[in-house]
Amino acid sequence: MDEPLEEYVRSLPRRPDCLIADTCNPWTAGVCARHGIPRLMLHCPSAYYLLATHSLSTHGVYDRVADDELETFEVPDFPVRAVGNRATFRGFFQWPGMENYERDVVEAEATADGLLINTFRDLEGVFIDRYAVALGRKTWAIGPTCASGGLDADAMAGRGNRADVDVGLVLSWLDARPASSVLYISFGSLAQLSPKQVIELARGLEASERPFVWAIKEAKSNADVQAWLAEGFEERVADRGLLVRGWAPQFCSERLLVEVLDVGVRSGAKLPPMNLPEEAEGVQVRSADVEKAVAELMDVAPDGTARRARAKELAAKAKAAMEEGGSSYAELDDMLRHVAELSMKKSHEEDTGVSTQPSAPLLGSKNKENIGAGAALSVES
Repeated sequence: MDEPLEEYVRSLPRRPDCLIADTCNPWTAGVCARHGIPRLMLHCPSAYYLLATHSLSTHGVYDRVADDELETFEVPDFPVRAVGNRATFRGFFQWPGMENYERDVVEAEATADGLLINTFRDLEGVFIDRYAVALGRKTWAIGPTCASGGLDADAMAGRGNRADVDVGLVLSWLDARPASSVLYISFGSLAQLSPKQVIELARGLEASERPFVWAIKEAKSNADVQAWLAEGFEERVADRGLLVRGWAPQFCSERLLVEVLDVGVRSGAKLPPMNLPEEAEGVQVRSADVEKAVAELMDVAPDGTARRARAKELAAKAKAAMEEGGSSYAELDDMLRHVAELSMKKSHEEDTGVSTQPSAPLLGSKNKENIGAGAALSVES
């Protein structure tokens, strides 16, 4: 995959000052090394997840539980107590046949000139700093990028892929419900639930008697799920449930409990220990657990109210982080200054043949002097 990039770089009138590559594109490392292009790696998963999986790998926990997906363990050398199993703390590329690719990703990260994480400090400050120390790389929190503005509602709704449902239909459905009353359920574009787990989740949502929007991609791709839904689930929840088959519109709405594009927040609702026989059949959470968790999250009692207030507080902080004067805005600005410095040092090395070592601190400094107007950037991503 590096050949098209190689050809593109060679076609440019000048060497780019920087290339930003997603973690899924480790092959960019070789191209940048050959052409002397500073390279930053972009991480979209949370800093919490990045630090947890890194700690589990470096402390040999994954190797110790390699034969048991469900053996519980505590994440070592972690800022908070976190207990899970290999199924819940699986590394991003820890799948059979992906071993070489995972190795390439680790090497590309270790040799990057810096790391960008799509998060913000008010949400994950301690995890960002610990990950920077663990990797020994300059690290900037520049998110949430979806809150950076500049997109109208239609453009926002179409981010990533064409929605499988009319955006206007979803918004009108939400507008007919009270504010902060609708639960949004989505497991992202990669995770696939087993048919039995989908059915358990559906039964729990039905029993909860709460309004919900469910992005259920399995309803489009799995025949067993399609057959079960055809038995009457949608009809039974028609007055309060909206199923989006496939790709959901990437929108924000005040009718949702949490503005999901701004920040995802753990509900804090605890589930009981998992039952091994059912797990073997692809069920890790039972319908009764789902019903209980939804009740705790949506309840008007103090605990539920506190969770919703916390979600709104973090959503506001997420937007503020991306605005001028916010933490992510400042870190993005610092990253650009750092790239400008790297570019000037690289040009100096080429002109004089003398190598200089960067003396920048591990974390982005907020007090550097501005780079002069002549340090124009050519940043490729």
